[in-house]
Amino acid sequence: MSILSIRLPDELDRQLQEEARRAEKTRSELVRDIVAEYLVKQEKARFMAELVAAAKAMANDPEAVAESLEIAEDFFPLDNEALDIAEGRKPGEPWPEETEGKWWK
Repeated sequence: MSILSIRLPDELDRQLQEEARRAEKTRSELVRDIVAEYLVKQEKARFMAELVAAAKAMANDPEAVAESLEIAEDFFPLDNEALDIAEGRKPGEPWPEETEGKWWK
């Protein structure tokens, strides 16, 4: 494990000591946790930015949009079937409100 020395303003050091006491950890443990959490957060933010950029690029490509719509239409019946099963109905069975009239009183 490598060693890193940092300088903290007195107030930040005081807050770190207090939080370490509350968490029942050493300052080093707490700082390691904080740094690890920060790095994961940054990685997720970069991934999401790349995902958004790719989605925007795809949305501006008419061929990609047409292909996406075609794929969505192919899977629409399967999504409905999965929803029917999840809600305790046989696939294609009508909703209770379609057979019993109004669902509210």
